[in-house]
Amino acid sequence: MRLALVDQMRSRGAAKRGGGAQAVTLEGAGIFSPSRAPNVLEVSEALDHLAKMDELKAKVIELRYFGGMDREEIATALGLTVSTVKRDLRLAEAWLRRFLLPASPA
Repeated sequence: MRLALVDQMRSRGAAKRGGGAQAVTLEGAGIFSPSRAPNVLEVSEALDHLAKMDELKAKVIELRYFGGMDREEIATALGLTVSTVKRDLRLAEAWLRRFLLPASPA
């Protein structure tokens, strides 16, 4: 499911860049808003980085958010306890938030 969503977002992005599309300046685009939610491609990239560090946590996140599974289903599918799944979800979500959100100025 994750790969299907990523492919769809990439093809949508490619269609945006083609043809006689009107150019928009960055000032007018408003894409650098700190309140902007990350898109599927950004989340996919973040999951790839997380998988390099901890493959299990990345798999738990993928099953939860891209697979729509609840904690009990994830635990059964991966042969883990529900407590482990809860802990891995909490830690992976925190890691993803830090990875995806821009650093706040000091």
